[in-house]
Amino acid sequence: MMNRREWGQWCAAAALAGNCAAVHAAAAPALVGNAQHLVVAVANKAAFCYLPLTIAERLGFFEAEGVSLEVREYADASGAVRACLDGSAQMLSGPYATTLLMRAQGELLSSILMQGLAPQIVLGASHRTMQSYRTARDLRGRRIGVTALGSASHRIASLALSRAGIAMKEVRFVPMSNPNDVLAAFRAGELDAISYFDPLITRLEQSGELRVLLDTRTARGTKDLFGGPLPAACLAASTQWTAANPEICQASAYAMVRALKWLQTAGPSDINKAVPEAYFRGDRSLYLAAFERAREAWSPDGLMPEAGPQTVVNLLQRFSEVKELDSNRLASTFTNQYALKAKARFRV
Repeated sequence: MMNRREWGQWCAAAALAGNCAAVHAAAAPALVGNAQHLVVAVANKAAFCYLPLTIAERLGFFEAEGVSLEVREYADASGAVRACLDGSAQMLSGPYATTLLMRAQGELLSSILMQGLAPQIVLGASHRTMQSYRTARDLRGRRIGVTALGSASHRIASLALSRAGIAMKEVRFVPMSNPNDVLAAFRAGELDAISYFDPLITRLEQSGELRVLLDTRTARGTKDLFGGPLPAACLAASTQWTAANPEICQASAYAMVRALKWLQTAGPSDINKAVPEAYFRGDRSLYLAAFERAREAWSPDGLMPEAGPQTVVNLLQRFSEVKELDSNRLASTFTNQYALKAKARFRV
């Protein structure tokens, strides 16, 4: 999920939909040798939520299905969605919430496979400044670090606080997009709590500086907050494009479900070999520890859970991001047809 500036950019990108529809319908993947060339757009490729795509790419799972994969990374989420809309890329690796926003704007962008079923965000309190912490109510009047106002980390913290009877005006949210800045502020006592991603959370856990209050890296923590799985990262494309290219959609689902299955049992040595060195950012052991905590967040089979779409709508409506979508429009934001075949093939 994204911050308010990025949501606005997505809306602006949606205005391109009318001009891009013909591109989606006509642009079949080019051939590279005997393989079909597929371009997937993504922002922040190294994020844990998109690791299934990296694994499928690095281990040659797309190639095994006759697909020449090119993953193009963009500076922000809006750039990635624009690429998908204007035909520069055929697929998008991004938040499932994107399909809901685009549907509300009139663009039929549909998830063809789920990568994650949890936001992978943790709300935690500082042992240094909140030594007497007992309940969530103790966060009243405190400073809470989030990635951005309106971001997923902000929404999740807000939801948790509201359930504890704390109004948003009763806390101070501090937007900090750089994990290094958050770490420095947290250790300096300038933040009492944070709502953030890994590997920062795991680093603070390991050092004993953070008390975890809410953990959506796990199925249990996600269910406690949202009532069940919360569809997160997905592989999506224009419905017009998928209708014109069902074979490459199916091949992509095979590659991704194979990667999801691989992630369920991958050990440290497997990760060391498959993950690009740059992802470790100089601390391999920290990355591996964070990986273990994130394992539950990935989908085991690529399927959209039955109540998942409505759960995301409910969350976005709480923050006035989208209006209610009827069942037909909601159903148009995803399909399980490709993942079901892949699930049967790989017996996951």
